[in-house]
Amino acid sequence: MRYDGVVTLVLIALATFLATLVGGSFALRFRDKLHLVLGFSAGAVAGVALFDLLPEAIELGTQYHEASTTALFVALGLFGYLILDRFILLHTHEDEPEGRHARGAFGALTLSAHSLLDGVAVGASFQVSPALGIIVAIAVLTHDFSDGINTVNLVLRNGGNRARALRWLLVDAAAPVVGIVSTLFFHIPDSAIGLVLAVFVGTFLYLSAADLIPESHHRHPRALTTVMTLLGALVIWAVVYLTL
Repeated sequence: MRYDGVVTLVLIALATFLATLVGGSFALRFRDKLHLVLGFSAGAVAGVALFDLLPEAIELGTQYHEASTTALFVALGLFGYLILDRFILLHTHEDEPEGRHARGAFGALTLSAHSLLDGVAVGASFQVSPALGIIVAIAVLTHDFSDGINTVNLVLRNGGNRARALRWLLVDAAAPVVGIVSTLFFHIPDSAIGLVLAVFVGTFLYLSAADLIPESHHRHPRALTTVMTLLGALVIWAVVYLTL
């Protein structure tokens, strides 16, 4: 990778770190406005999956594989993350303090693991093209902001204190940086890039539909939250359209 590309990735890595920290700080200070931020994030993440990653995955994947294979990897991304997400609920008992703490810690660890994959997604996208990398980075930044929010909320909601929440916030903030930097040391084969992007289509769709949208809508007001979700998707569509 050229020097300017490495510098760009490093700057994006720092931005993901800050976005996660800002999201966590926002969760601690402005809880009453979280529904609007999460609603916008839900639309932005879904928009990246549908308007950018999916077309790229189809275009690149069908050069080497059947369209059904690309669709299979979308499903693997979606249902794979579904299994990982539901796995959290099988290990704790919410009526026990220890169980609640363990659930909060395991949930924060899972969010951090996905943040690591977010970083890999950014780096992998830059291996396709800088334009795709920037689009995916925008989605990851919005998602990392909401990840910071969700990490703090998850720990606090399960009996953790502020210090514990901040420790997990730092872990989550560092995870996408590690993911991005790791892609500087390997290259994804051209025949596999489309399938890798397809997996991220599935995970992004799951996060939007099963995590961000429900989390935003159990807060108030629903009508304005829906508008923010649509606005998030529209913004990503406009960015993709303008960069074509």
